[in-house]
Amino acid sequence: MYRQGDILLLPVDEGAVPVGVTGLPAKPRDGRGRIVLALGEVTGHAHAVVGAGTLFLDPEPTTIGHLKIDAPTRLVHEEHATISLPKGWYKVVRQREYIPGAVRIIAD
Repeated sequence: MYRQGDILLLPVDEGAVPVGVTGLPAKPRDGRGRIVLALGEVTGHAHAVVGAGTLFLDPEPTTIGHLKIDAPTRLVHEEHATISLPKGWYKVVRQREYIPGAVRIIAD
């Protein structure tokens, strides 16, 4: 399990990847060639994967999608430590927090 700010990556065995994920739309890379998992609403900074991989976007609002990493790569952010990611599949989740009376998505 990998956590960077408001993003959580949960490793998923290839056999446990939900059927149909690879048929979901793949997120295009940004102008810097990165796969942006989330863009900070406050700072404009990005949680981004650099290297070989594909993010298949999920229609579920609390799940960003499933990320397939084809070779070891890195998850980067302007204000957080870089995380090395091994090859494999990951479920990408937006972190939420409880506040009295509600659950909200964490804004990084």
